[in-house]
Amino acid sequence: MSLSIHGVGMTSQRTRDRLIKILRQQNIKDEKVLSVLAAMPRHLFVDEALASRAYENISLPIGHGQTISQPYMVAKMTELLIDGEEINRVLEVGTGSGYQTAILSKLVGQVFSVERIQPLLNNARKKFRQLKLNNVLTRYSDGGWGWPEKAPFDAIIVTAAPEELPMSLLEQLIDGGRLIIPMGKRGEQELLFFKRVGNKFHKKTLEKVSFVPLLKGRSG
Repeated sequence: MSLSIHGVGMTSQRTRDRLIKILRQQNIKDEKVLSVLAAMPRHLFVDEALASRAYENISLPIGHGQTISQPYMVAKMTELLIDGEEINRVLEVGTGSGYQTAILSKLVGQVFSVERIQPLLNNARKKFRQLKLNNVLTRYSDGGWGWPEKAPFDAIIVTAAPEELPMSLLEQLIDGGRLIIPMGKRGEQELLFFKRVGNKFHKKTLEKVSFVPLLKGRSG
């Protein structure tokens, strides 16, 4: 792999630190989350031709109709998921580039990540090996199914938007567990937070968002 983990020029630490300053201005407060984003080489998770834009606060294409999420949204969803607590087991629905997965791997005990597009998953796995992220377990699967064999999870994060809530994901949460998920049709999506209390789920609407749709089935 020709790109350096440490980066130079537009992928250097100075450029990353500038992004962290922007995230602070956008009300990201968790210092652990900010520290991990500052250290994580986002440029490795995008096409080499786009590496110079990796530390702009924007989403970028990663092929197959998918994107790597805007750093603000990665930080926001991670902050909500962690919420200052020690989290052991997290399910991520939609591995994509692997960037969100890598961020989580530095903050929680173990990440279980599912992806329906095989080439994206293969690329992400290479990045995890390169970065020695040994607490990440991945699966080629329809994300809407979750990962029942590994359930229950302390938290679940979904990085694509279904139009309707997949109940199978809620059922895979521990009591007290939380789900962060964008939901709705294109142009009408909202970021939602669910917390499980016994057999009930408390819902909070957070903000308007724009994500790729969560599709069914698997794609080679």
